[in-house]
Order: sequence, then structure tokens, then C-alpha cells
Amino acid sequence: MVIADETVDAELCATDLLGQAEHGYNSPAVLVTNSQKLADETLNEIDRILAILPTADTAGVSWKEYGEVVVCDTYDEMLLVANEIASEHVQVMTDRDDWFLENMHSYGALFLGPRTNVSNGDKVIGTNHTLPTKKAGRYTGGLWVGKYLKTHSYQKITTDEAAVKIGRYCSRLCMLESFVGHAEQANIRVRRYGGEDVPYGEAAK
Repeated sequence: MVIADETVDAELCATDLLGQAEHGYNSPAVLVTNSQKLADETLNEIDRILAILPTADTAGVSWKEYGEVVVCDTYDEMLLVANEIASEHVQVMTDRDDWFLENMHSYGALFLGPRTNVSNGDKVIGTNHTLPTKKAGRYTGGLWVGKYLKTHSYQKITTDEAAVKIGRYCSRLCMLESFVGHAEQANIRVRRYGGEDVPYGEAAK
């Protein structure tokens, strides 16, 4: 995906879109912009470049089948569309790249500014390019060492007061779900550590 406004030109946008479209016959390439002028000029540039690009047989099919240009009214709408599509690679070339960095939450990797492109990330400056595709960026990020580490968690309530306070909340929530057995796990502790007379199978007060 390329997110762009009129701070960049159509040749730059078209070049970067087709550079990714040549990956394969089903490689999506999406321009999201708030400029109709940039959208129109980028489409013209794509046609021009496809006429001279040696990998046009692949990139052209990919663009025809999976290419998109989305024209938005505002930057907020551009952000909304970008997060909805959740592309593997997102290249941001606007007058507010850092704003997109702060507000985007669904993508594989971001490439910020017109000096930065996905090929540079692939070959030279990138961290990791085992990235989520097909909207998986909505719930996960790129592969990193933490994915291979076994992790553990634990909880420990250390005071009677905390056990009672937490137990009351837990009891009420469990009863809302009609999980009496769960509620009793909380209730028995409210009784023991708080001295409260909670009737069996009822929510703690």
C-alpha cells in the first residue's frame, strides 16, 4: 500500500506500486490518497511504466487483478481505509508521516517518507520481512524472536483485603454468566478472608 498526498508525484507512487506488483500474479498494490489529481496521474504513470517494465507480464496482471486506487476526502479517512485493508507493507508519503505512524495499528511494516521504500527495506535497511498478509496485520505483527520464546504468567493475591475486594467483583461477574461454580471460587474466599456471610450460589455484595 502507498499512502500519499500531493507532497509527492505520480511517478514515485506508480514506481513503488509496480515494484511490489511484480512479486507475483496475485500481489495487491493499493494507492490511498486524498488527491484526485495524484490518483489520475498515478494511473497514467502506471500505464507508461508498464510499457517499459521488463517484469510487466507479472506486474501488469497483478495490477489489473489486484490494483486499487482509493481516493479519500480527509487524512482521517485515509487512516481508516489503511487500517481496514491492513497491508503487509505500507509506504507513507505525506505531509504528516509521523501522524500515520502514531495512529496506524493494522499493518505488517511501515515505510515512512519519500526517501524510504519497500525495496530498501527488503534488501538493505529492513528489520524483518516475515510479515502478516491478508489482513492478519489486524491482530499480529512481523516475526521476531519473541514468537519462539516460551512465556509464562502468574498471579498472586497477597492480602486478605485484596482477596475480598477482588472476590466480590469476581463473584458478581460469574453470577451474571450463571457460572455458579466459578462464583463459589470467589465466594469461599470472601467468606474466609473477609468473614462475610455469602449464601451459597449467590453473588457477593
